[in-house]
Amino acid sequence: MNVPPWLIVIGDLTPLGGMDRANHALALYLARREGAEVHLVAHRAWHDLTALPNVRLHRIARPGGRDMLGLPLLARAGRARARQLAARGARVVVNGGNCRWGDVNWVHYVHAAWGPRQDGGVLRRVKAFAFHRWALRSERACLREARVVIANSERTRADLLERLDLRPERAHTVYYGNDPEEFRPPDAAERAAARARLGWTDDRPALAFVGALGDLRKGFDTLYDAWRRVSREPGWDGRLVVAGAGRSLAGWKARAAAEGERAIEFLGFRQDVPAVLRACDGLVSPTRYEAYGLNVQEALACGLPALVSRSAGVAERYPAALEDLLIPDPDDAADLAARLLRWREGVGKPRAALSAFSERLRDATWDQMAERLTRLATDPDHDVR
Repeated sequence: MNVPPWLIVIGDLTPLGGMDRANHALALYLARREGAEVHLVAHRAWHDLTALPNVRLHRIARPGGRDMLGLPLLARAGRARARQLAARGARVVVNGGNCRWGDVNWVHYVHAAWGPRQDGGVLRRVKAFAFHRWALRSERACLREARVVIANSERTRADLLERLDLRPERAHTVYYGNDPEEFRPPDAAERAAARARLGWTDDRPALAFVGALGDLRKGFDTLYDAWRRVSREPGWDGRLVVAGAGRSLAGWKARAAAEGERAIEFLGFRQDVPAVLRACDGLVSPTRYEAYGLNVQEALACGLPALVSRSAGVAERYPAALEDLLIPDPDDAADLAARLLRWREGVGKPRAALSAFSERLRDATWDQMAERLTRLATDPDHDVR
């Protein structure tokens, strides 16, 4: 059987979350097909991919570890490899504005939908603004050339249509998948073991925040202000667990210590997010812009109530019975504080709607996502969910 090769152009292919996790899952799915040949133009690929004999990693440098310097190199190498494979009928998957090639563009983030809002000094803000201007030009140019566009949510698709003048028939929505073995409700023993690994010897309820610190898009500043409010409530016994790194991590830790917020634990970057979630009783994500929100989906798959901004892509999947988990304004700390108090009241109380939603998300695997994406790449005119 003659199977055309596939090429994926992406910065990183790892199972650690977000678009990296999605591209990693697509590459694994493609590599398992009989007679498959998969090429990866990337800065980094996980060992489970590079160990496969039919996967070719074309590693691209990322000078100084900076995306701004690595992206032009990635784009140039991606186009060169695509030209080499085009004669063999290759399918080429690029991601957003990272490489101009007229085949499949998988969009995980729309730069035109969110302007740069960084904390820190003037130089960092200037760099963020310059990168954003470059990203806008690249995004528009790459999407203009795409044969078919895959969005990770209806929210992302709407942004593409409204802000980048994309024709509706060219854009399709494919939601992210899930690993039902990694992300599932834990039994009592698994939960106890996960809490013990974090050093917890009490039964205080824990709420997780998973995301980069320093990116104001993630809304940790609003969460911190809301947490300060509820901490002053009589009897409040919640624990906030922050899994995320970033240049602002040290500053947030220092501020929490100075203000006596001992119930906030900063874990830094974690590769064991499933274990962290198994130890927790909920997740909160007051994002100002979120094309999808894989961390929210993963928490839900673990059976946790996940508070998320109504504007996030993943929020469109919430059933009406879970409307109270949707945050209307990610800048309203008082409203979020009231929702945290209601979360605390509901800890340990079963919710049938949450259980059913969690099961539905677990049933939608990464392979199912990848199968639909590859089908759309081959025949976008026959989109069957």
